[in-house]
Amino acid sequence: MSGSKLLDDSSPSDAPDASSRPHASRVDQHLGLTVHSMPSPERVMDAQARRKVSGRWKMLAVFLVCAAPVVASYFTYYVVRPEGRRNFGELIDPQRPLPDLATASLSGQRSTLQALKGQWLLISVAGGACDDICSHHLYLQRQMREGLGKDKDRMDWVWLIPDDAAVPDKLLPALKEATVLRVSPAGLSAWLAPTAGQQLAEHLYVVDPMGNWMMRFPANLDLSSAAKAKRDLERLMRASAGWDQAGREAGKLAVQ
Repeated sequence: MSGSKLLDDSSPSDAPDASSRPHASRVDQHLGLTVHSMPSPERVMDAQARRKVSGRWKMLAVFLVCAAPVVASYFTYYVVRPEGRRNFGELIDPQRPLPDLATASLSGQRSTLQALKGQWLLISVAGGACDDICSHHLYLQRQMREGLGKDKDRMDWVWLIPDDAAVPDKLLPALKEATVLRVSPAGLSAWLAPTAGQQLAEHLYVVDPMGNWMMRFPANLDLSSAAKAKRDLERLMRASAGWDQAGREAGKLAVQ
């Protein structure tokens, strides 16, 4: 065998074409496919349920943040009390919310007790003829409110009349800053209540801006005991200063 034969066997013509290698490599490669399956109805419902629960927890958190100042002020007033300090007024437990009771002003304007929400209320109850106890309570209400100084605009003094008797003309000038409303006697008695052995008209009652009857002062207040009652009102004003402002959203009732 000659050397030329060996040269012929290793001839470049027998070697693979280098220029065709990249093309062959690309042909041999497989396309990668990703298959996405549709989510099952169970998984979709489960995700929606989780979102709903999460949304409710967020709403609850917002509510708690908004309610925290109110809760803190009541906790401070009712629970965290300095040693030896006592309320003069009787705290109502459980509190009683304002009923949706129809009212009429002395000029005949119609509304409901719900319209009184948004202010602290110092309430007396008496017939329109206004006997001596009624006149005395109206005087004390005005004096106690005025005694609150800069906080007086956060409290309304209210006279609820459970009958149709005419109000004496001599009282009208003194009632310009009062809220005077006629109400059903049955509806009123279902909301406010006196202590045992007393009459509804013998007390003064305190309602908070959220519409809850929360305090009742002892019957037949005199000037000395009214001073103690005013101190209770002052403590309430201080305890609620962080969340209660003067005025109500619905506007003050026009009473003539």
